[in-house]
Amino acid sequence: MNNDFAIEARGLSKYFGDVCAVNSLDLNVPRGQIYGFLGPNGSGKSTTIRMLCGLLTPTRGSATVLGTAVPEDAKSLRPRIGYMTQKFSLFGDMTVFENLQFIAEIYSYPAAKRAARIDELLEKYDLKQQRKQMTGTMSGGEKQRLGLACAVLHHPELLLLDEPTSAVDPQSRRDFWANLFRIVQTGTTILVSTHYMDEAERCHRLAILDHGVKVADGTPQDLQNQTGMYIVEVIAGDPYAAQAAIQPLPDVASVTQLGVRLRILIPQTIADPLPLIERALHAQNVSAKATLATATLEDVFVAVTMKSPERST
Repeated sequence: MNNDFAIEARGLSKYFGDVCAVNSLDLNVPRGQIYGFLGPNGSGKSTTIRMLCGLLTPTRGSATVLGTAVPEDAKSLRPRIGYMTQKFSLFGDMTVFENLQFIAEIYSYPAAKRAARIDELLEKYDLKQQRKQMTGTMSGGEKQRLGLACAVLHHPELLLLDEPTSAVDPQSRRDFWANLFRIVQTGTTILVSTHYMDEAERCHRLAILDHGVKVADGTPQDLQNQTGMYIVEVIAGDPYAAQAAIQPLPDVASVTQLGVRLRILIPQTIADPLPLIERALHAQNVSAKATLATATLEDVFVAVTMKSPERST
C-alpha cells in the first residue's frame, strides 16, 4: 500500500452473470486531488464506484481505499467517505433541514455541534432560503447542492460522486465544480464519474473507461499530448461534401463534424497528413481549408476507445 494514494485497485473485475461490467481494472488515485472517470453509460463507472465503497463485491481482484481493504473492511471505511449517487436519493417528504439532521444522525455527528454544522452547510451551499422547504419540491440544482452538503456533512476524507451533474443546467454544473475545488483544497480526495468532456478537463487526473476496460489514464494534458493521432481540422462551405470526400480514405481513423468544421484523426504513423486530406478534397472539387490542430479531450476519447479491445470484437 502506498500512502500517497487514497485508492489502489489491482485486477478489479465485476461480472453480472456472463456480462463483464468491469474488466481487470488497475487504479491509483492520488490523495488530495480530483480524479475523474470518463466514459459513456455502460462503461463501468458506477459499478467501479460501488465496489470501491463496499456496496458491491468484486468477482475478482482487490482494492484498498484509505488504507482499508474493500469489501472486507468496508464497514469501518464508511464513516470516512461520502457518497453521492447519480439519482437523487434523499427524502422528498422531509425538509432540507430534516434531511441534513437525519444524515448527521446516521454518521453520529456530535450532537452539540450539529446545529452549527447544518447552518454552515446551508450557508456554504446557498440553501438558507430552502431550510424549511420540502426537498421534493426543489429544483434540480438545489437538490444537487443539498446532496453534496449531505455527502460532506461529516468531513469525509474521500468523496465518491457518481455522475452528480447529469440532471442539472450548465450554470449549476459550473457552481457545483467550484464547490468541488473548494472541498479538495481542504485535503479531501474526490473521485467523480462523468460523461461530460468539459468536466473531465477540470480533473487533476482521469481514467477513460470503455466497456469496463480502462483505456487511458493520466492528466488531461498528458492524454491530449499522447493520442498517437494527428488532428486535422477542415473548414468547408459544404462540410457534408468534405466529409464524403475524406471519410473513405483508408488512413483516416475518424471524422467528426462540428458545425462547418470537421475534425479528422489520422494515425501518426502516416506521414504528411495535410497533403493527404487536401488531395482528397481537390479530387472531389470541394473548396476547403485544412490545418493541423491540437488534440482536445474528445479527440483523446475517440482515439483511445477506437483502440479498445472491446471495440474490435
